[in-house]
Amino acid sequence: MNEVFSTPIEIRFAHCDPAGIVFYPRYFELINGVVEDWCGHALGMSFHEMHVVKDIGLPTVHIETDFVKTSVLGDRLTAQLRVLKLGRASVTVEIRMVGEKNDLRLRAELVLVMAHVRDRKAIALPEVLRTQMQRFVVVDAIS
Repeated sequence: MNEVFSTPIEIRFAHCDPAGIVFYPRYFELINGVVEDWCGHALGMSFHEMHVVKDIGLPTVHIETDFVKTSVLGDRLTAQLRVLKLGRASVTVEIRMVGEKNDLRLRAELVLVMAHVRDRKAIALPEVLRTQMQRFVVVDAIS
């Protein structure tokens, strides 16, 4: 189907270093927030339901990030997430953060693995999540 999940991000004081630009580790917190929003708003399973109710999680096991252009206090970004690869227990996603003029600020590729929280072992993606994730698979991506 090739949908793109989008969510707004406002750059706050807490995200910035003394120079007023986003301190790069804060981007990783913002990226995690995008994944959390995607799960709750687009996939229909919040982190609370995953972690507390079902005892499962979707931790990041690999991330590659390009910091393309700085963002500053007060910027309003849009995060865009799409699925590049959907495996049995893992999903590879791309997250782009763009400014109000659609200028690319950050590009990240993440591998997320479904895991049992208590046992800390990979498990198959629940079918309900897999079905929802398929909506965001890039049309020409190889699974």
